[in-house]
Amino acid sequence: MAFDSLPLKLTELPGAVPAWQGLASAADLPDICQAVKNQGGRLAALWGTDEQDREQGYALHLALAKPEGMLWLRAALPAGELQYPDLSSIFYAAGRMQRAARDLLGIDADAADRRPWLRHAAWPDTEYPLRRNVAAATVFEKCTDDYRFVSVIGDGVHEIPVGPVHAGTIEPGHFRFSIVGEKVLRLEERLGYTHKGVDKRFRGMPFTEGAKLAGRISGDSTVAYAWAYCMALESIAAVAPPARALWLRALLLERERIANHLGDLGSLGNDGGLAFGLAQFTRLKEDVLRLNHRLFGHRYLMDRIVPGGVACDLDRSALDAIERECDALELEVRLLRDIYDDHSGLQDRFLTCGRLTPNTASKLGVIGLAGRASSQAWDLRAQAQPAPYNLLDTHMKTHKNGDVAARVILRFDEIFESLRLIRAVIERIAPGEIAAPLLSVAADKSGLGWVEGWRGESVVALESGADGRIRSCHAHDPSWQNWPALAFAVFNNIVPDFPLINKSFNLSYSGCDL
Repeated sequence: MAFDSLPLKLTELPGAVPAWQGLASAADLPDICQAVKNQGGRLAALWGTDEQDREQGYALHLALAKPEGMLWLRAALPAGELQYPDLSSIFYAAGRMQRAARDLLGIDADAADRRPWLRHAAWPDTEYPLRRNVAAATVFEKCTDDYRFVSVIGDGVHEIPVGPVHAGTIEPGHFRFSIVGEKVLRLEERLGYTHKGVDKRFRGMPFTEGAKLAGRISGDSTVAYAWAYCMALESIAAVAPPARALWLRALLLERERIANHLGDLGSLGNDGGLAFGLAQFTRLKEDVLRLNHRLFGHRYLMDRIVPGGVACDLDRSALDAIERECDALELEVRLLRDIYDDHSGLQDRFLTCGRLTPNTASKLGVIGLAGRASSQAWDLRAQAQPAPYNLLDTHMKTHKNGDVAARVILRFDEIFESLRLIRAVIERIAPGEIAAPLLSVAADKSGLGWVEGWRGESVVALESGADGRIRSCHAHDPSWQNWPALAFAVFNNIVPDFPLINKSFNLSYSGCDL
């Protein structure tokens, strides 16, 4: 067992990925977290829940990941107790998650940084909208927002505020640069502008409706989130999706990965001064999206993954069309890669720009594509291997330079690997059912979903209620871990390179602003 050395009584959770659940006291959390970190583990997610309907106060939840599996740790905070030890000194990414839990529930880490994260001026600091005694339709009185950014002082130091409103359709986020000349001394981020109350909305929903909401947490990762949610629900309901459904889920996930990488490569080329790249990769992405719509009924594949399986099937002619597209994509992307590699102006912008060293990435707990570009060798498809990836032999791609160039290289490499995986799926998929019925869901059960999306791992922790509905559900985006890394990557770069560096990470605002 991955976590058997910890002083905990663990219960194994059934499901597609190795996972266990355990209870701990809040006081023991630092020691447990340090032990997991010493064993090569990391923090995958942190959130809180209101347990007052059970007369148990509040609870802090941690998802702790190791290559062998995931530990879902629950620490009860007895009635009247709202504080727990700060974990950000062990896992850097915990800091913002702790601040979000305070905004939503009022449970408070004993940490130096207690500034609001999600609240802004939307509700007073005496109100906590995720508590069960607060109605979902509550309209709070507006309050002032006196958020204190960290100031950098010294001769020649200036501040540049950027956002939260940006040009075009970019989601809102505020960036506060401290600069000397054009060199960035510090970048401070403030997000939370797209907070939607997702955890509250999940509560009490029918399980089938929950799958639709999960698929809309971050629209560019709808397949990853829907699969993670369904994986958690199927664990609770003891339902095994048919083999054909699992193959189709993998095919959908890899198509989502390809589409996003194509879009990013075009935008990165454009930000680097090669508009030709934007035109060509946008054209290729559009081809993928149009085939999605023709074969699956939705350009972005929303609601194609459902509890128990998938909502659509493919006949032989559809599979042949996907294979033909794979062949055409591979030919064109290889040609475009040669153009990118040989374009001196583009490489001058990419190389050494926005470097995140492997050591810094490790300390920050950076995951997904951004982590693999800085030598963090973690890809759920290759390690925990949820079905059908246990039959596909995923070739994980990594790079050690951690700069924009490395993140570009990883996108090319992962496109080719996804094309290979799609061909393998088509070769191995056999006729059969595409969904298993979800007959009943037991009350007071827990299920965990864990899927390697294109940006990194999507985690969904689901609890069933006694009324056949969702008791609580928390979805976690990999951008929580990776947004802090952007501030380190931009350090000592010039301000005009920020859009390029930012795009090379391409993190989700909406996915973090639950």
